[in-house]
Amino acid sequence: MKLTKQQRQARRRILDEIAEIDFVAPGSITYRTPRCGKANCRCHDDPPQLHGPYISWTRKVNNKTVTRLFTEEQLADYQPWFDNTRKLKQLIKDLEALTLDIIDTDNRWWRK
Repeated sequence: MKLTKQQRQARRRILDEIAEIDFVAPGSITYRTPRCGKANCRCHDDPPQLHGPYISWTRKVNNKTVTRLFTEEQLADYQPWFDNTRKLKQLIKDLEALTLDIIDTDNRWWRK
């Protein structure tokens, strides 16, 4: 099979970007500012002064949801790893799309 110049360039770009990725961390980060269950707490005032913010990292481990609380310092340290995960997933989608394009444009499909 012969690739076009554009297909070779696209493959090289994707593989080069994948090679530059460092650590990856799965899961999601959320910021929570909850109300508690104490009726006289400031979080029930008008206007409320909510608790937190709490930074939660949630992921799956052996089909179970695991959550850990991060400090601002931890999030600053690990945020690039979460960004890398997002970037890696997008690059894999790009590589899959390129692969499907190559398969779909193979002129041998039209031979009889």
